[in-house]
Amino acid sequence: MMLCGAAVTAALALPTADAAAGARVHFEAAKAVEAKLSFQASAPGADWGRAGHESAVLDVIVDGREVANVVTFAGAERFTYTTGLGRVAPGRHDVSVRFDRAKSPPAVRSAEIERLRPMLAPSDDLVARYAPILYGRNLPEIAGEYENNHTDVPLLAYHTSAADAAGNRTIEYTVIWSNEDGGTNTPALMARWGRTTDIEWIYRVTVDPQGRRLSDAYQAANHQTLPFDGAREADHPLLQTATANNNTSAVVDPAVTSGYRFFLDTAEALPAGRAREVEMDLHPWSYQIMAEEMAREGKVEQPGSPDTPEMSDQRNYLFAEIKKATSYPAGPPAAGSWVGTAVQVKLKGADRWYASNHGVPDWSIQRDDPAATTVELPSGAAPGDVEAIKAVAVPVGSPPSDYRIDVTAINRGFMLDSAFLPGASFVQWSGTETLTPSRPEVLLWHAP
Repeated sequence: MMLCGAAVTAALALPTADAAAGARVHFEAAKAVEAKLSFQASAPGADWGRAGHESAVLDVIVDGREVANVVTFAGAERFTYTTGLGRVAPGRHDVSVRFDRAKSPPAVRSAEIERLRPMLAPSDDLVARYAPILYGRNLPEIAGEYENNHTDVPLLAYHTSAADAAGNRTIEYTVIWSNEDGGTNTPALMARWGRTTDIEWIYRVTVDPQGRRLSDAYQAANHQTLPFDGAREADHPLLQTATANNNTSAVVDPAVTSGYRFFLDTAEALPAGRAREVEMDLHPWSYQIMAEEMAREGKVEQPGSPDTPEMSDQRNYLFAEIKKATSYPAGPPAAGSWVGTAVQVKLKGADRWYASNHGVPDWSIQRDDPAATTVELPSGAAPGDVEAIKAVAVPVGSPPSDYRIDVTAINRGFMLDSAFLPGASFVQWSGTETLTPSRPEVLLWHAP
């Protein structure tokens, strides 16, 4: 979003209870417009990898009304957070951010907040206009009120957009959570999706050429797509994370919610022709938060071994993204049957090939177009140890005996460094190699 028609004062310290630091800023809007706020925050003693100390929860207040909450998942590190503020009327507006002791983990007692920067969207910014507001998750089976302050926190959001021949535009909004406490198990997430975060679209709206809403839908429990029938603030639909695998429900009565909510910045668009996980690549810190949560929740095998399917230290993996297309010349497979693709890696000086699916057929990659996966390697393996990469066809169930998988790219391949940040991609390949029943594996890349 670009700043337009706003005058911003310097942040002023606010006196708050419990020695919690706060900050305030004001801005002027020349007309009714969507607004958002970026600011820097840190929470002394907070650490996403330490139970009871994970974060501070901050309240974002506009003209005396709480409009959003922010979880400082970066802990004691100074980090820039961005949140939506909603549609504001013409005139002056006061914005403040303050620490909320009641919503924060018990060991975190303060936060430092500074450098508030309000921003106003262009009047024709439909992505900002229809961005969803997502109430946090509070499930009875998961310990702790305001549970996103320590588990499955929404980290990022982005959008995709497509227009039809009539000029109608469909905008879809997707959220990346730090993990999912239900649904796909952890090692299967690494094999099938190339990460342990959860990435789900939550809201989709179709508008006409004038920007008027024609229809909308959300992703409900069991991954159902349902028409949105809930409450709105201006054009913002109100949703709540309602399941352990981060599906949502429509908020019908705003007075009956979990009591905290996220107004994520959705301005970023998914790059064309890339897997969803590239959004994590664009925000490398997301890998750190992902890894810290896995270790804290005891989901990391100790010691790690590629001989077992359990997830080891995530620094032991090659993170890859491949592009492929699957077809069945004799007709589609029966329900529950398909031919997936596994990625295998060979290290220098060894004969063994390490497989992304750990030999579990339905952990192979089913989806086509760019798809991310990971391959677990022995502890201590480094990028320079990787000698070759191949793709292997993996029948699941009873698929047709005739299939064709065209593999056309490895878009990136990297490992995490000592700080759990993605290293430089050292694998890239493009071409066309085809998997068939008579050719079920192909070499894609060899180290120079």
